[in-house]
Amino acid sequence: MKPGGPVLRAGATVTVFGGSGFLGRHTVQALARRGYRLRVAVRRPNEAQFLRPMGAVGQVEPVQANIRDDASVAAALAGADAVVNLVGILHESGKQKFTSVQAEGAGRVARAAAAAGIASFVHVSAIGADPESPSAYARSKAEGEAGVRAALPGAVILRPSIVFGPEDDFFNRFAALARLSPVLPLIGGGLTRFQPVYVKDVAEAIATVLERDDAAGRIYEIGGPEVETFRELMERLLREIGRARLLVPVPFAAARLKAAFLQLLPTPPLTVDQVRMLAVDNVVSDAAKAESRTLEGLGIQPTAMAAILQSYLYRFRRTGQFKRASAS
Repeated sequence: MKPGGPVLRAGATVTVFGGSGFLGRHTVQALARRGYRLRVAVRRPNEAQFLRPMGAVGQVEPVQANIRDDASVAAALAGADAVVNLVGILHESGKQKFTSVQAEGAGRVARAAAAAGIASFVHVSAIGADPESPSAYARSKAEGEAGVRAALPGAVILRPSIVFGPEDDFFNRFAALARLSPVLPLIGGGLTRFQPVYVKDVAEAIATVLERDDAAGRIYEIGGPEVETFRELMERLLREIGRARLLVPVPFAAARLKAAFLQLLPTPPLTVDQVRMLAVDNVVSDAAKAESRTLEGLGIQPTAMAAILQSYLYRFRRTGQFKRASAS
């Protein structure tokens, strides 16, 4: 047996932590299509009932679990054959802290899986995870990876770049801003590079590594086919929604100052930590490409942004879906 555990077969039970979120719902769908029984561990199961129709009757079962609580995590893992951990937050709020959720939480799930004898484990982190990063988000992602590896050396770790799709928090957020404001800010001049990856491709990668014994113990960096700067992404967005807006460079220092006030809001549009993250390129490394630790290495052809963005950003056009976008 490989260190990552046996290759899964249809009918196996997979516990998915964070399965009701943006990436989670697509992951549940991808796994259900393969015939797995899915136990979706979420804090509020009553709000995850929409996942049930993604499988056959009884195939998808939301259960209560809090990644900060040992007993509920252990209960969600009882009898499972594999685990997928997708839990993550973009900003801190209340008891939801980077350390408790992304660092300690990931390690807790991995330790509970190891105690239950579950070897097949997939943990979704992020490109940029770095214990030395100035960003608390990136540091906590690195700490989470370390906790997973300490408990389960054969765990597979996926690090995606910005994930896009119908419910994303990136293109939707800036498209909504462009609908209301004549100006879009380019933090740090908009020079930071990104490699946006389609959510269904990430979900497919998760399902794929569960079925490949040669993936055990590897770290995959998941990016799409295009690398673009933040400015280029905003220009692409404006073309897609047919709106002409002024792109204004904002120095990092000024952005941090503004974010210090914005992060006081219940749902902050920008935080100081996010500004720190925007100072670092978010792309697949040359090492990952050379070692085939990428989507292509998993046999998955990355989906271009042009093929998907129009399918959900049309609602931000003045004329909606019934007329081609034209700058206005």
